Amino acid sequence: MRHMASQTDDNAKADWRVIRGLFPYLWSYRGRVLFALLLLVCAKASNVLIPVSLKYIVDALDQSQLPPEAVSMLTPMAIPLALVIGYGALRFSAVLFGELRDAVFGRVAERTLSEISIKLFNHLHRLDLSFHLERKTGALSRDMERGTSGISFLLRSIVFSVAPIVIELIMVAWILAVTTDPVFAVVVVAGVVSYVVFSVWMTNKRSRFVRRANTEDSKANTRAIDSLLNFETVKYFNNEAYEAERYQQDLRRREDAKVTNHLGLAALNSGQALIIAVSVTAVMYLAAARVASGAMTLGDLAMVNAFLLQVFMPLNILGFIYREVRRCLIDVESMFKLLGHRSKLTICPQPLAVADDFDALRFDRVSFSYDGRRKVLNNVSFDIPKGSKVALVGSSGSGKSTLGRLLFRFYDVDSGAVRFGDENINQLDVDDWRQQLGVVPQDTVLFNETLGANLRYGDPTCSDEELAEAIAHADLTQFIAKLPDGLETMVGERGLKLSGGEKQRVSIARMLLKKPQIMIFDEATSALDSRSEQSILAALASVAKDHTSLVIAHRLSTIVDADNIVVLHEGRVVEQGSHQQLLALKQHYFAMWNLQQQSQQSD
Repeated sequence: MRHMASQTDDNAKADWRVIRGLFPYLWSYRGRVLFALLLLVCAKASNVLIPVSLKYIVDALDQSQLPPEAVSMLTPMAIPLALVIGYGALRFSAVLFGELRDAVFGRVAERTLSEISIKLFNHLHRLDLSFHLERKTGALSRDMERGTSGISFLLRSIVFSVAPIVIELIMVAWILAVTTDPVFAVVVVAGVVSYVVFSVWMTNKRSRFVRRANTEDSKANTRAIDSLLNFETVKYFNNEAYEAERYQQDLRRREDAKVTNHLGLAALNSGQALIIAVSVTAVMYLAAARVASGAMTLGDLAMVNAFLLQVFMPLNILGFIYREVRRCLIDVESMFKLLGHRSKLTICPQPLAVADDFDALRFDRVSFSYDGRRKVLNNVSFDIPKGSKVALVGSSGSGKSTLGRLLFRFYDVDSGAVRFGDENINQLDVDDWRQQLGVVPQDTVLFNETLGANLRYGDPTCSDEELAEAIAHADLTQFIAKLPDGLETMVGERGLKLSGGEKQRVSIARMLLKKPQIMIFDEATSALDSRSEQSILAALASVAKDHTSLVIAHRLSTIVDADNIVVLHEGRVVEQGSHQQLLALKQHYFAMWNLQQQSQQSD
């Protein structure tokens, strides 16, 4: 019991956190919100007055209350015309004010949704690389989708559904108490309160089923997306049946969770129907008894009946809305948790501007581990003087690519520092610092757009001449000329329509368009054939001669012209120097060079 009470308290706190999170967005449009609420009151007032006007119309036409001579003279023209016109005007006013409310508040809801969506989008892009490496894309996209649709429903339901019902109940209870008998108001309010209490209690019990259904739904969606994104791997290993079986298992768990949820929903609906039936029966019995005794007129009976319809019929909607609001609060809570993720990067509150000039880029006794347990880098130190070309070589897992990630500030170092001149890059503005860096990664991923759009991604404002120059330096001119659609060719999702070498050339071209001070090549020519590699290396040599370059290389033949070659082994710098100096040492680099030469001769 304590556990359940604690869980309920936690859920309530989470719900209030979500509501408080939405309030600042609404407050920025408080003028529109208040005007929408005023229109809401006008719409409900018009709606509540409809049964009152109906009472007077019925009483005016009730022949039992008219003298015999008046009954014989009763004609359609004698019907109280003003009451009928007023009845119609009230119905029209209720709809008109409701539509005006929707129009006024619609802008608030859509703008709030847009602001939260762009805030989340920017926030996810600001998170460090570890978050994105650990995330599950399918679950993340589903959380974002459910969260944004949940916010839209919350805003509209509170203003368009919950508030109108509450206002209408207050008005109806007051009119019944004043014009008929307070007991009617007591029965109606008791019925509504019982309905709400039962709905809240039952819906809270169902919340855990909703959460479980969402979790299983996200797992199934993640499984499907992950399998489709890696369809080539699935094909390579003939594992279509295996993937289908795993997906089916996820679907079965989701199915079980949703069936349990539906059973709870059936119990909720049945209980709500019983409460409404008992309340309506009680009120109608009281009204019929008073009409029979002469304490009330037929008009009063018609008014009471109309009020019952106005109050209790929307309660079915209110029950649905509350269930959906609970579900939406859970969905929005998941999205707000994404907003609650904090980057592990140390952000300087008053960052320094990046200097236009520097003498060297320095790795100063840098140590780093991804999980805090196994060190990937251990006390690494070396300099990259301005305008020089420095290469990193070593076996797989020696920490070469990690140094590139630290330089780009995907992670912060555990100890030591990366210095730009005399400044620690942790003290520099992150966006300005990254603007100085151009990266050609080992695995190039392209957007599912045109080839031209992917090339211009390095500088969306570049001129056609600058684009053509970058294409030429990356040895893409002939390739593009052979394409039927040229730069308008669609490259497919993640660039799958291009070969590995073609994607790397695109990556090199768009890096050149960025015009960075420091260039990082992470095995940038590993997927190229020998002819393309040599032509690109020659072009890059001319382009990079006035730039500072860090080359992470596997093929030692591509970095023989480097000013300094840093050899890493198990996260440590074991030797560094020029190509000839390292060969003369006859140690790690010498062994790596001989091994690759023998492999090439064998091929």
